[in-house]
Amino acid sequence: MARRLGPPLYGKRYCGNIKKMEVHDLDKEDTSESGCQIDEIIAAGHAITFDPDTLEQAHREGYDNCAKCIGESRR
Repeated sequence: MARRLGPPLYGKRYCGNIKKMEVHDLDKEDTSESGCQIDEIIAAGHAITFDPDTLEQAHREGYDNCAKCIGESRR
């Protein structure tokens, strides 16, 4: 899947799900039926981006890796 250029992600690589405290890599998004479901996260108002747009920043903010697109979930 491609990065989403419009709100709320504005082309960022990493998307956080504030409900599950999980970070997704949009360059590696799993678009299968049981995958990341980024469009649903956005529609529910649970999407957040990170500044700077890095995995390390997401981890500093307490987000865990998505097991599907990043792997090595700490849960």
